[in-house]
Amino acid sequence: MSEYTSKEITKLACEALADKKADDIKVIDISEVSSLADYFVIAGGMNRNQVQAMADNVEETLGRKLELSPKQIEGYSSANWVLMDYRDVVIHIFDQENRRFYDLARIWRDGKEVDIESL
Repeated sequence: MSEYTSKEITKLACEALADKKADDIKVIDISEVSSLADYFVIAGGMNRNQVQAMADNVEETLGRKLELSPKQIEGYSSANWVLMDYRDVVIHIFDQENRRFYDLARIWRDGKEVDIESL
């Protein structure tokens, strides 16, 4: 297990997503409303290749810089919604259609949206 905080993991994940031109990265602090995780990171991609490239970059960056491996990755092959479970940080990467359909930011509106710059 890592000695890094969930805030540090979230910040690095957001940087990795931004490096691959992720659309509208949102961070929601769900620590006070759920025991699932501390943060949800939600990002969008234009197509399957970009969604997979974002997931690859997050996995590579967190692995190289923090020596972290995801507990689980779901949805990578279809790449319409990739879920990356880093225990206290759960990263959701959507294509445009599925991001609108599932609207996790609305579902988790009881959490606090976090300004990425403040991480």
